[in-house]
Amino acid sequence: MRDRERTPLRPGGQSRESSPSGTLESVLTKSAVRQLGEGERPEIERLLSADPYVSAQVAERIAARGLGWWRSDGRIYGYGSRHRLEAVCWLGTQLTPVAADPEALAAFADLLSRFGRTCTSIVGQRDQVIDLWERLSPRWGRARDVRAVQPLLVATQPAPVPADDSVRLIRPDEIDLLFPASVAMYTEEVGVSPLDGGRGYRHRVAELVRAGRAYAKIVDDRVVFKADLAVVTRHTAQVQGVWTDPQWRGKGIATAGMAAVVNDALRRVAPTVSLYVNDYNVPARRAYASCGFQQVAELATVLF
Repeated sequence: MRDRERTPLRPGGQSRESSPSGTLESVLTKSAVRQLGEGERPEIERLLSADPYVSAQVAERIAARGLGWWRSDGRIYGYGSRHRLEAVCWLGTQLTPVAADPEALAAFADLLSRFGRTCTSIVGQRDQVIDLWERLSPRWGRARDVRAVQPLLVATQPAPVPADDSVRLIRPDEIDLLFPASVAMYTEEVGVSPLDGGRGYRHRVAELVRAGRAYAKIVDDRVVFKADLAVVTRHTAQVQGVWTDPQWRGKGIATAGMAAVVNDALRRVAPTVSLYVNDYNVPARRAYASCGFQQVAELATVLF
């Protein structure tokens, strides 16, 4: 969507629809949604930095790919005046609203409902995701799953429990060893196989390994615990893909393994470590609490 697709103006600068105050600024501030580019980067980063854990995935994509549509794997839309953004919404393989109040969510939903759904999930701050999904669901249809309460946790200090020294970074020549565990994790967590989409998932696993962001514990040439630093920003390293082989569960290796991941990530990658977890996953929440994670927000995820 180009900037010119905002509320049209008649010659002489008058809007076609009058705002309650009758001013152009009111029209632009309260109803304008536009696609953003590099010129708006300072305002975008201001909003993202105000909530660095909730917005981590968006921040990483923008830092890595920029805001030009020809370089990015998604688009970011803004709500508010030209000089002061109030909220943004990232649309790529996932949809993420940031700092959006009900008026902004209504504006984003109005734009998004004009198109068919292209994302595979909606992820973000709980209230914003649920509100946005309620507005979009009449046009987008039924979701495969709605995970309405996902505590967002952050660790700022090394884990207070012993770490498993055998948990280490996976080498590029060990991707074939890691890949089956990654597929098992994704299938168990998301409910569908990542292989249904072709070779893209293997490329993602290899990318994490090459970047020094994939950890595992290997016993007898088998991965029995794994975790990834799926998102890295200047504020945080966000852990995803945590998985323990079912035959090894209940033995405490997840707690010790996460302690190793936290300690290494804090030392080598970012000033904090974050993750989000389903509220009903009590064993995982206990392990994270033992490693020093504390809740800072609640997320929600809508899966398609």
